[in-house]
Amino acid sequence: MTVRPPQSLSPSFTRDSGLNLLEYELMSERADALGRHGLKVEKAIAALSVLGDAATTPDRREQLLNDAADAVWAFFIQREICGLRSNRDAVQRYGIPKEVMARLGIIRKA
Repeated sequence: MTVRPPQSLSPSFTRDSGLNLLEYELMSERADALGRHGLKVEKAIAALSVLGDAATTPDRREQLLNDAADAVWAFFIQREICGLRSNRDAVQRYGIPKEVMARLGIIRKA
């Protein structure tokens, strides 16, 4: 004899309705995208911190700052999509420099 818990105690996404399965897949995709954006931020911040101020040309440093700002901006948008409104913890965790934070959301001429 098999015993299963009452339907009222099971999480809503485990019920086999199409909408719940879709919502579960969407949550999974959002989390995966957030992880990918986090990796991009880590790479951009690492590239920025590896190059010293003396060894880097001003144009190259400007490009690295712009790339880092774009990666962080996209990461913050993805966090908001996932329901994470405060970015203070992400700034601390990733060690995002203030000069990158000052460039967020700026639209540059091509």
